[in-house]
Amino acid sequence: MIQPPFSSFSGKKARTFDLEAMFEQTRRTAVERSRKVLEAREREKEEQAEKEFRSRGTAPSASASSATGAGSSLTQREKTCSESEDSSDEELTGPSVKPQTSAQGPAEDSGDDGEDDEFIGPPLPPGFKDSDDDNDNDDTEEEDNNPVKKIPDSHEITLQHGTKTVSALGLDPSGARLITGGYDYDVKFWDFAGMDASLQAFRSLQPCECHQIKSLQYSSTGDVILVVSGNSQAKVLDRDGFPVMECIKGDQYIVDMTNTKGHTAMLNSGCWHPKIKEEFLTCSNDGTVRTWDVNNEKKHKSVFKPRSVQGKRVIPTTCTYSRDGKLIAAGCQDGSIQIWDRNMSVHTKFHCRQAHAPGTDTSCLTFSYDGTVLASRGGDDTLKLWDIRQFKKPLNSAERLPSFFPMTDCCFSPDDKILVTGTSVKKGGGSGKLFFFYRETFQKLYEIEVTDASVVRCLWHPKLNQIMVGTGNGLAKVYYDPVKSQRGAKLCVVKTKRKERQAETLTQDYIITPHALPMFREPRQRSTRKQLEKDRLDPMKSHKPEPPVAGPGRGGRVGTHGGTLSSYIVKNIALDKTDDSNPREAILRHAKEAEENPYWVAPAYAKTQPKTVFAEVEPEDDETDKPEWKKRKI
Repeated sequence: MIQPPFSSFSGKKARTFDLEAMFEQTRRTAVERSRKVLEAREREKEEQAEKEFRSRGTAPSASASSATGAGSSLTQREKTCSESEDSSDEELTGPSVKPQTSAQGPAEDSGDDGEDDEFIGPPLPPGFKDSDDDNDNDDTEEEDNNPVKKIPDSHEITLQHGTKTVSALGLDPSGARLITGGYDYDVKFWDFAGMDASLQAFRSLQPCECHQIKSLQYSSTGDVILVVSGNSQAKVLDRDGFPVMECIKGDQYIVDMTNTKGHTAMLNSGCWHPKIKEEFLTCSNDGTVRTWDVNNEKKHKSVFKPRSVQGKRVIPTTCTYSRDGKLIAAGCQDGSIQIWDRNMSVHTKFHCRQAHAPGTDTSCLTFSYDGTVLASRGGDDTLKLWDIRQFKKPLNSAERLPSFFPMTDCCFSPDDKILVTGTSVKKGGGSGKLFFFYRETFQKLYEIEVTDASVVRCLWHPKLNQIMVGTGNGLAKVYYDPVKSQRGAKLCVVKTKRKERQAETLTQDYIITPHALPMFREPRQRSTRKQLEKDRLDPMKSHKPEPPVAGPGRGGRVGTHGGTLSSYIVKNIALDKTDDSNPREAILRHAKEAEENPYWVAPAYAKTQPKTVFAEVEPEDDETDKPEWKKRKI
């Protein structure tokens, strides 16, 4: 008979637990423990009150002592009653303490009752412990009231782009990668998380060959990059720099620019749509502003043509979208700022004809984060703030801000309260500066001396809270604060420089021939580390060459006669380098062998060539008969 499993445990029952009884036991234990703690606190308070009372020097009378005794017996009774009802209240001190504290006056009353903020006696004031917290609150309030403390400029790093002007900067929305473009046609990619303290770019390329880079910008999703250069065709690259699309070039022989499929002249600026990730905007010297779709590189989406007061064509030097993407703004060479509705390309919705001095290049337009204010950086050395609802006069204006570059830009701080722009300087004319203006009053809050060259580009990233600056001498600087800033430059400055491995650069390349016979096939190298270990065991490969001998010589090696050029010349002056060999004999030393065994040349010309006749050797004349100046000098 097969015994069922676990039959041996059939006589035992499972152990049961009474949870209510366990909770009740735990509660009683906690009540008992808290009762003992309360009794100990009451005892300490009574002893402290007696000591203070005796230190005053007033001896207690019999009536007072009897009253105290009665109070203490009353305290015990009161205590047992209160503990039987509820023992969790820690503020019940009994009636015995009250007559003593009242007899000691208000000073002692304030010392015992530490939670009352209204009584301030000779001891420390009751709110003294909270004074540090008050100071912290004051600091935060002061920081909120003082916008200068929000500027992250305590630390900086310098990225070496090249030797020429950094004319374009771009940061992806997450702030992980920075791209820089310059007048040297290069676009460099910087990865903050992948860089170490050496601050080297991980990729450099020339997407537009011999054209200066005008603008670089990541899309709203950060997966593609818009590259605007000095040619007429904008390009779109992916995150790693590989081409995605290139805009088509228009027909330059058509008069009406609406009928061409693309730009026909040099581009000036471009930007992405803030909401639609496939759409971007470009403006050109052909007098048009065009919108494009990444998925259609054969033709633009729409064309906007800015016009002067007389209705003539004007060149847009900068363009941008509003924050919601519904408006398109362009700054033109006649000093005007013209704004269109994105869906209506014929007539402007807002425009200001005398925004800046005519004939100057408006280098930047940017909308505030709330979308109600437009900032413009003019080529007439001004920075202006506009309310697009009242577009006739600027809200504020700042002057004497020199700008020598057609892409000098301005930007708002992440909290929308500060406006930032850079200034240009001539070579040797001082330092380029970064100016910070308060948006409401346009007062100059702060300035940073960046470098001894012009400040062309500036970018204040809202997530990183870091300021990127492009300069005229090929530098890209990043300003940050270790406390107020996030990630970005903080990630790479803490990493040590990687040590370069020389052995990896010296290893030879192996030629892999998979279809060769086994006897001719070279052993394939699997890894550099194993090969290095084998080479270390080889006494010939790991032998350190002996240095050149310095001095008189040692170990059987003859030393040189000095390492200078003069000692080398002096040593070689005494050498006799005259060649006494006869050149005729040197040439004809193989003539007899060639005649006996004609193999290379003679058989082909045996029937056609005459017999070679060499000159006979003349006996040497005696040099004794020659004059002194003809004799050979030894």
